Amino acid sequence: MPGFNYGDDQDEVYTPYQRVLVTGATGLLGRAVYKEFKNNDWDALGCGYNRARPCFLKCNLLDEDAVRGVIQGFQPHVIVHCAAERRPDVVEHHTEAAMNLNVHACSTLAKEADGIFLIYISTDYVFDGRNPPYGENDAPNPLNLYGKSKLEGEREILRHCPAGTAVLRVPILFGEVEKVEESAVTVLWDRVQEGAESCTIDHCQQRFPTYTNDVARVCRNMAERALQDPSLRGIFHYSAKEQMTKYEMACAIADAFNLPSSHLIPMTEQPAGAGAQRPQNAQLECSRLELLGLSAEPTPFKTAIRDSLWPFQHDKRWRQTVFH
Repeated sequence: MPGFNYGDDQDEVYTPYQRVLVTGATGLLGRAVYKEFKNNDWDALGCGYNRARPCFLKCNLLDEDAVRGVIQGFQPHVIVHCAAERRPDVVEHHTEAAMNLNVHACSTLAKEADGIFLIYISTDYVFDGRNPPYGENDAPNPLNLYGKSKLEGEREILRHCPAGTAVLRVPILFGEVEKVEESAVTVLWDRVQEGAESCTIDHCQQRFPTYTNDVARVCRNMAERALQDPSLRGIFHYSAKEQMTKYEMACAIADAFNLPSSHLIPMTEQPAGAGAQRPQNAQLECSRLELLGLSAEPTPFKTAIRDSLWPFQHDKRWRQTVFH
């Protein structure tokens, strides 16, 4: 199959034995996962669709023949399924397209992944946020369509590929962005930079902002263990430990870049019609990964946010973005 030939003289071309397929490799988390495996002696193939670029393969995950062709051609030992519609408000307004990607693509992928260790990236939004922290065995009760779609995706993955599947639930993510609105954390940079004009920011919902590089490290830890121990399967949680509202994140961003935060006003009540309902506090209990030695020490928020936003510090193009 085109794209999987490493050269005619195999004696002179080193090809790592371990192969990983990363879906959604053009996205925020997918880029970090692809880079983590690639930098640690894995043969990594990333695929995307709308944003596919020369270094990634274009693949429509809703096309069973295309998915089958990629898997049969590359023959990965591990698949990390990052592709998803992750924006709750978009899922509410474009439900059919979101369900296709978040649920039906999972079914297609799982059916073709027989014998391959599959990591499915899910979310803390499968919980209602009323009784944290949540362990892997706690009953899900999503409040919005995004959470429901990801829960259905979990079920499809586990139903079609029960012997070699790990569901990894993570909270709100941020990382090295190509544009600040890629993450609900980094988009706060826009508000922080407004400086002279006061603005209100949510100070109700408790979040645990987690760095994509740390999640990527956990995925590699799980993948490498699974190749040694095929019994690794089921549901896992990973999260950073710093609890923050969006208002507190914005203040921490300002502090990280030595910017003022006096113009940021905490909003302690949700306005009517504020979009998809979010859980109040969906803190994840993460001891299962820790007991297995597969977790990663979370990068401190201020360190990670500086790394994520540093390229934008002197780039005024961020002013063209819109805060949501």
